[in-house]
Amino acid sequence: MELFLHNILIWIGSSKYILLFIGTIFEGPVIMMASGFLYKLGSFNLIPMYLALMSGDFIADILWYCLGRFGTRSIIYKYGHVVRITPTTIEKVEKKFIKYHQKILIISKLTMGLGFAVAILVVAGIFKVPFKNYVILNLIGGFIWTAFLVTIGYFLGNIFILIPESMKIIFILFIFIAFILGLRYANKYLKEKNI
Repeated sequence: MELFLHNILIWIGSSKYILLFIGTIFEGPVIMMASGFLYKLGSFNLIPMYLALMSGDFIADILWYCLGRFGTRSIIYKYGHVVRITPTTIEKVEKKFIKYHQKILIISKLTMGLGFAVAILVVAGIFKVPFKNYVILNLIGGFIWTAFLVTIGYFLGNIFILIPESMKIIFILFIFIAFILGLRYANKYLKEKNI
């Protein structure tokens, strides 16, 4: 059993950037903050870590765009009436979205979509925002957003180093719970305000 665990740890150590890339595709913000934290503790080199995070986030954004562009519009036209989405509603939203898509995409990227990031990325695909614009805006926003989350994780790593050994697990749990509750509160607040 010890040999198995040893081999697993060696594999994780040699594949850590690939694992970051894959993890970021599925859960970007949490992985980005954790990466900054682990960077502070010496587990990662900055450039490969940052490239893995940016690449994973970019691939996820492309997948959401493709879902919207190639699979969702016909479904919305066919079944949208179930949730009170009519072709007229779609046309109105499309005009506004196309007109302001640059601002919407950048703000969405820099604010995690205010709780609607995935929906905004899918809508960009549905309304066929030019792919080149989509890519450029997502790369700009992703560069800033990734740096911001890695920096937060890094500073949490600074605090972690100062905490006595006996309190470190409690600190990690507290930060994780506070982050999740903060996201839930922000989503609830935005839904109540109809933003």
